[in-house]
Amino acid sequence: MSTRIEQLNIFLSESPNDPFLHYALAQEYHKHGDEKAALEKYEYLLEAHPKYVATYYHLGALLSKMRQKENALETYSKGIAIAKELGDAHALSELQSAKLNLELDEDDD
Repeated sequence: MSTRIEQLNIFLSESPNDPFLHYALAQEYHKHGDEKAALEKYEYLLEAHPKYVATYYHLGALLSKMRQKENALETYSKGIAIAKELGDAHALSELQSAKLNLELDEDDD
């Protein structure tokens, strides 16, 4: 296990409700190829912190990588709605672009 993952787990033991720490841990798991652990962390974030908008982009990308395009598209759509609700133009733009790219990629299949 990477030192970074270990450190994030220590931080989480001290601040278990911090969405950024869960998000950072999901990112580290994904970076190290542990898609299952990353997926579990992202799903936790959706349940416990549904307005943590960064989750939707990265979960959608992970689902797409795992060849779960319908779930990825649904995740992007939910993220778009949250970004609009929060007035987060940057996240909105990224989510819309990711969704469009996946839709276009789907048309090529």
